[in-house]
Amino acid sequence: MPYVNIRITDEQVTPEQKARLIEGATQLLVDVLNKNPATTFVIIDEVNTDNWGIGGKTVTDLRAGR
Repeated sequence: MPYVNIRITDEQVTPEQKARLIEGATQLLVDVLNKNPATTFVIIDEVNTDNWGIGGKTVTDLRAGR
């Protein structure tokens, strides 16, 4: 029963894009590990850019050039 957690910044990802991520991650596990897609869980967490840090700065600040 595979569990995949995808974390992305919350920046207007469309439902169609999320569906493609879920389908793609599921298919990858089917292709590589021969896992059953019916028991493969894919969770997408969207994180506000104020809550995601890289190199000591928030993504919000980095994208603003601060």
